Amino acid sequence: MPDQYDHDVSSSPTPPPRSSAEGAPPEVSTAATSPKKDRSHYLYIGVIVAVIAGIVFGLVAPDAAKAWKPLGEMFVSLIKMMITPVIFCTIVLGIGSVRKAATVGRAGGLALAYFLTMSTFALAIGLVVGNIIQPGHGLTVKHGSADKYVKTAEKSGGFIDFLKSIIPDTFFSAFTSGSVLQVLFIALLVGFAIQRIGDSAEPALRAIATMQKIVFRVLSMVLWLAPIGAFGAMAAVVGESGAKAVGEMAKLMAGFYVTCALFIFVILGALLWVVARVNIWRLFKYLGREFLLILATSSSESALPNLMAKMEHAGINRSTVGIVVPTGYSFNLDGTAIYLTMSSLFIADAMNMPMSIGEQIGLLVFMIVASKGAAGVTGAGLATLAGGLSSHKPELVDGVGLIVGIDRFMSEARALTNFAGNSVATVLIGTWTKTIDRERLGDVLGGRDPFDYSSMEDDPHSSGVRGASPVAQH
Repeated sequence: MPDQYDHDVSSSPTPPPRSSAEGAPPEVSTAATSPKKDRSHYLYIGVIVAVIAGIVFGLVAPDAAKAWKPLGEMFVSLIKMMITPVIFCTIVLGIGSVRKAATVGRAGGLALAYFLTMSTFALAIGLVVGNIIQPGHGLTVKHGSADKYVKTAEKSGGFIDFLKSIIPDTFFSAFTSGSVLQVLFIALLVGFAIQRIGDSAEPALRAIATMQKIVFRVLSMVLWLAPIGAFGAMAAVVGESGAKAVGEMAKLMAGFYVTCALFIFVILGALLWVVARVNIWRLFKYLGREFLLILATSSSESALPNLMAKMEHAGINRSTVGIVVPTGYSFNLDGTAIYLTMSSLFIADAMNMPMSIGEQIGLLVFMIVASKGAAGVTGAGLATLAGGLSSHKPELVDGVGLIVGIDRFMSEARALTNFAGNSVATVLIGTWTKTIDRERLGDVLGGRDPFDYSSMEDDPHSSGVRGASPVAQH
């Protein structure tokens, strides 16, 4: 977010039942014996109904539909409200996980270098495909307050003034000024300071992690208003642009799915074969149950414990798996990266304010940093998208409402691509560090040594993997 509506960011493992000092039978709570009922599918259904209703309303009564635009604008304002805390917490905790990754030596260094390279590559692919298919081109969606941004641009003194604007007047003014770049600057300073302090800064890191849980809980509450925002935004867009708006949104979704598929099977598939001589289809067949789980939940993190256990079973050293997989869930967000850049170009084209090559490169650089940690967080993808647009073309932030209605339909591809990227990365890092049993890998992927799911119940490592990275457990 990343990238799904139904991932409870504040969830944590249920503690074991406590027994009294007198030896009485342990108390058994309802929460301990049965999982919390998942109501997220109601939100999913609500968004779908709202999108369909908004499209129909916009086609049948276009003039009346335009009057519902404030609903979408108010929802976007709620998302914008969460940009600052989401960016700050994500970046600080992300840098904290880098410190942990670096302590494992070569595997950690290779993993971080690979993650940075692939996420940058994915962002660039999103930009290239977005420029080719030009989703949103010709919609000419109206935007509200562009004049003030034009005046601001006219007063700009160039690159030096841009650098000066990144530095806030005070530490706390960065959080109230509305400047995403100032928040990013402060977050980087705090993150690196915590990194340099070391273990004694763990209480601060835990405090920020707690604050992050609160922020994401608020964000998840806001997202329950998504059907209302989606209805207003969709009705207004279709009312203004007619059936063409539906076609352009379908083009964006189709282009995104095709791009993710090409990235997985062409880029990752070729890399996996060249480096490890592993067929990506055999690897995905081995992880088939996990892909189905992600498809059902739209959450790549739902399969994190299984992925770690299966990678170990396939012959990859536990220490390598323990650092690559959790860190990858924060830093190897290939699907989210493609989504961010393609959605940004869609919004810019739809509002008839296309970004120049320089602006696109600047957006890419911002997304490289800001996207870290967005994958497993409900709504963080929208917040990161809004933050990226706000830092480069603030007048485009209002266009985030265009994405709200179709974001849920793109979340499955994001989650599947993120998971595929992390599974491939684990095999690659294991190969490069020579911490993989090639013979065992061949037996496992060939079906001669199947994975026993019941073994996870008694494996303390597999049950506790979520604690491996502070960023991984959103």
